[in-house]
Amino acid sequence: MKTPVLGTAGLVLLLLAALPAFAGDAAGTQKPIAVQMYTLRDAGSLEQQLKIVHDAGIHAVETVGTQNTTAADLKQLLERYSIKAISSHVALAELRADLDSVIAFNQAIGNTMLVVPYLDRKDRPTDAAGWTALGRELGQIASKVRAKGMRLAYHNHDFELVDVNGSTGLERLFAAAGPDLQTELDLAWVARAGLDPAVMLGKFRGHVFAVHAKDNAPKGHAEDEGGFAAVGQGVLDWNAILPAAATAGVQWYIIEHDQPRDPARVIRTGAAYLREHLPTPVPAPAQR
Repeated sequence: MKTPVLGTAGLVLLLLAALPAFAGDAAGTQKPIAVQMYTLRDAGSLEQQLKIVHDAGIHAVETVGTQNTTAADLKQLLERYSIKAISSHVALAELRADLDSVIAFNQAIGNTMLVVPYLDRKDRPTDAAGWTALGRELGQIASKVRAKGMRLAYHNHDFELVDVNGSTGLERLFAAAGPDLQTELDLAWVARAGLDPAVMLGKFRGHVFAVHAKDNAPKGHAEDEGGFAAVGQGVLDWNAILPAAATAGVQWYIIEHDQPRDPARVIRTGAAYLREHLPTPVPAPAQR
């Protein structure tokens, strides 16, 4: 049988027909890397910030509140740059004041995870009873959020990791919160508290939605950047951390830097390191 020769038009049609399969393969092997938008807060307009994420080959972000825009405009920009919102940092005061509005905004942009990012000093417990009370409150909010098809997580700094009668405030908080609350462990802050990030990941196994993937510079270095470094460029032991994160069930590795001189470089460097060192996901079997 003579094999037909495809003309230019035929080749174009064949390529277009194959594109969905190629796109599916790419999505199936995409590593779970995201960017915390706080890193890019000084990098121009919101659109310019998202372009930096897109140009780094990253397709997921963790937003900061509403990003000072409407849900419709944010969704449009995310779609323009093929980026998904996988979580959002929302202040505890906002969750307390108007949880329904927070949920509605995030549902409108396709996000399903809310994260308490920080505690104002007035909200920080000072004893074991205080951490337990806060944990119970967050557990109640987490249950309400879950009833709406979303989840709630808590992001740490170092003040939650001080010893409170034999365990950290963070552990007491989660012991009181119940199963609905997830954690987002900030690994650099865990290390700054004098604790081992790999060990801390083990303590929260099965409850770690994500880690904030950032590094600490050697002592005395990068002082104009708060002493932080891009992932893999500092002193954290990633050879121990990444296997511990996989065992703990971490779903997302969110690149963050609190005071970057060059946010785009930090994101590119961190993404390159994680792509090299994270295992490649196994694509889902093709549907028949």
